[in-house]
Amino acid sequence: MACAPLLLEQFIYKKRNFAYAFVRHRLFVLCKQSLIRVQSAEGIKRIEISPKSNLKQLYDSVQNALKVDGFGLFKERSFLTELQASGSQLVGTSLKHGDLVYLKQMAGTSSRRTSTTVLDSQMFKTSEKASNSNPNSARPSINVVEDEVDQVLSKADGTIKRERDSKLCHHNANGRCVHCSALEPYNEAYLKEQNIKHLSFHSYIRKQTSGMDQGKYFVFDDINCRIKPGCREHPPWPKGICSKCQPSAITLNRQTYRHVDNVMFENTKIVERFLNYWRTTGHQRMGYLYGTYEQHTDVPLGIRAKVAAIYEPPQESTRDSINIQPDEGADDVDAVANALGLKKIGWIFTDLITEDASAGTVKQIRGIESHFITAQECITAGELQNRHPNPCKYASNGVFGSKFVTICVTGDKTKQVHMEGYAVSAQCMALVRDKCLIPTKDAPELGYVRESTDKQYVPDVFYKEKDQYGNEVQRLARPLPVEYLLVDVPASTPLQPQYTFTEYDKRQPFPIENRYIDGHLQDFNALSCYLSAWGEEEFLEAISDFHLLVYLYKMDMLPLRQHMGPLLEAVRTKNPNQAAKFKIEEVWKLLESLIQASSGGSGGTTSYPSGGAAASAGASGVEAMDLDANTWTCNHCTFINRGELTSCEICSLPR
Repeated sequence: MACAPLLLEQFIYKKRNFAYAFVRHRLFVLCKQSLIRVQSAEGIKRIEISPKSNLKQLYDSVQNALKVDGFGLFKERSFLTELQASGSQLVGTSLKHGDLVYLKQMAGTSSRRTSTTVLDSQMFKTSEKASNSNPNSARPSINVVEDEVDQVLSKADGTIKRERDSKLCHHNANGRCVHCSALEPYNEAYLKEQNIKHLSFHSYIRKQTSGMDQGKYFVFDDINCRIKPGCREHPPWPKGICSKCQPSAITLNRQTYRHVDNVMFENTKIVERFLNYWRTTGHQRMGYLYGTYEQHTDVPLGIRAKVAAIYEPPQESTRDSINIQPDEGADDVDAVANALGLKKIGWIFTDLITEDASAGTVKQIRGIESHFITAQECITAGELQNRHPNPCKYASNGVFGSKFVTICVTGDKTKQVHMEGYAVSAQCMALVRDKCLIPTKDAPELGYVRESTDKQYVPDVFYKEKDQYGNEVQRLARPLPVEYLLVDVPASTPLQPQYTFTEYDKRQPFPIENRYIDGHLQDFNALSCYLSAWGEEEFLEAISDFHLLVYLYKMDMLPLRQHMGPLLEAVRTKNPNQAAKFKIEEVWKLLESLIQASSGGSGGTTSYPSGGAAASAGASGVEAMDLDANTWTCNHCTFINRGELTSCEICSLPR
């Protein structure tokens, strides 16, 4: 019995120590730091954070500790309940000390999910009033004017209607059940059934804004690969850098949406006229697509780019390369297109090599075993998309992504000419804009992310692939397979051809610009021959040619530019009466008199071979003429002509 007090004393002592340890643990949790475990593909990482910190700060801590980007945090291993990066919700109210959360890679490059963030309504009170308490119509304070097709789709219902199933539906005609109720435009089962690989951009926005609390906003963040300027806490790079000005590392993800879901050429003749240059010379060719954007009914809330014309800028090309030259008349082309209701919507290039000319077959250069698009073409597409950004009311800076498309004309598996459409992702646009991505020398399918230098800091860029054991591993993007940057865009022509401009059946069309080969020159003689082939009643049809209108707009010898507004409006609206009024204008009568005088003369233009056309023609003319004989100088091009000619040998204008 003597040991009983000793046992009681030991029990009280142990209980007191346990109470002290419990109190210390609670004080550590409540007053100091919470320990949150984060499980990712690389393992488990412990994050210490104050319970009074918000979830947005937790996301930032995880990003800095794990060096990842574009992710979400979930409470369950099955990724059901996501922790939103909210600035108002505290860590202590959502998680306990020692909790395990699961990290999942998402699309995007922001520390917030999918390059977007949920912003508290207190941060944008003025925008909240403008939205009339509708979270889907909320926007940043920037007043953005979106494209007309975007304005229509943003107001559309967008749901996928389904008919009543006679076998599964047991309700009346006015009822709805799970078998016949409308589906959301981002329904995965429906998209898979219809073989739709990517969400449309507006379906993607609907998916992100669905279930969002009222008073909160959905915003696309700009992807930044450059050091933020103006940091005063250290000397400028390369002498110093800090976490505030340093751009975050980027993990490339395949983009799940696309801004344009289909590219449709109005008719096959548009592409055939473009390919005539390759058929004539064997050299590759590049051109800009002009057309409109319209709703694409085959994809929920989809957008289709409809091509009406191809403009070919100045360029030097060979069998294996294209070198685009500066175009002084680019603004004139855009002005004509805008007056016609068109805009620049993409670019097209050829990569064709003849295999058997008699059979009309070409070599298959591109495919799954080689490449679909080269790194240089990917960089060019990114540069062009940056020049033509997409206005978006959900973007923090007013623009996000681009509707500018890329079309490659090449050989397919059957060795026939076909078109492939692409666009590059928003991540690729940022890498190209900030000059972080360059092509490789020996492998066209591989790009390369620059390394940091004294002049430029380049953030780490990663991509994920499966190794030989089937495990998903993270790789540094040096080099980088460009398929991580691409989005497929189908290209086609309609079953029933459409014609914004003239449908040429038997008549010869007006030559296309910047083609310095025989029979393809744009000059006054070509204009005279073309207009002379049309009757008086066919003026509107004759003038409805995009290349002809651009040529007339750029003519220097006649002031047509200032008077072409009514003519372009007549072509746009297909109004023959308005075109007839322009035909009797004094400026057009002057052009007709010049054409009549030119056609009646004995002179004419000479068709020049490719390269240095005017120079070679001028040299041959000097050699042929006797300078002591009677000569005359053209008032338009200053060329010295032989005396017996009644029109200029170079520009074909009358003497």
